[in-house]
Amino acid sequence: MRSVRATLHELDEERLVRLVARGDRAAFEELYRRTSPWLAVRLRRRCGDEQIVAEVMQETYLAVWRAAGAFAGAAVGGTATGWLWTIAARRLVDAFRRRAHHAEPPPAAAPPDAAPAAEEEALASAVGGDVGDALRCLAPELRQVLQAMVLDGLSVRETAVLLGLPEGTVKTRARRARSAMRRALA
Repeated sequence: MRSVRATLHELDEERLVRLVARGDRAAFEELYRRTSPWLAVRLRRRCGDEQIVAEVMQETYLAVWRAAGAFAGAAVGGTATGWLWTIAARRLVDAFRRRAHHAEPPPAAAPPDAAPAAEEEALASAVGGDVGDALRCLAPELRQVLQAMVLDGLSVRETAVLLGLPEGTVKTRARRARSAMRRALA
C-alpha cells in the first residue's frame, strides 16, 4: 500500500484525474488531499458561510468522482486544478442561487446602506491602497475578468468557462481592465 501512495504522490493532478476516471479510489484520495486545502481557501474568499463552503466542497468532489472521464485537460489548454476550480465556482453560484430562492422576502423598508458584496470585501482585504481603489472603480464585468485572471491565476480559457463568456470577450475585457488600471494608477 505504501508504494502505491508513494507512486500517486509523484503524479501530477491531471494524471490523478485520469486515474479517478477509471475508478481509482486511492488516486481520488490523493487528489483530494492535494487540492482541498487551497480550494477551501478560495471558496472562503468568496463566501463567509462555512456551511455553504462545506456543501460546495462536497458537491465539487462528488462531481469530480462522477465526471472525471469528461476532463479534457491539456489537450484543450486546461489544467486539472482549473477544471476543479471551475466546477467549484459553478457549484458556489448554484448554492447562492438556491439560498436566494429559498430566502424570506425582505421587509418593505430596505436598509439605508446596502452591505458590500462578499466579492467586494474579499477584494478589499486582498488588495489595498491605490491598486485596490483602482480595482474597485472598474466596471463589475471588467473587475470579474481581472480578478479571475490575475488574483485567481486562471487562464483565458478557464476564465471564459468560469464566467460563461466567449474567450474573445474575456481577452477584450482583460485588455480594457488593464488599460483602465494603467490610467487610474498613472
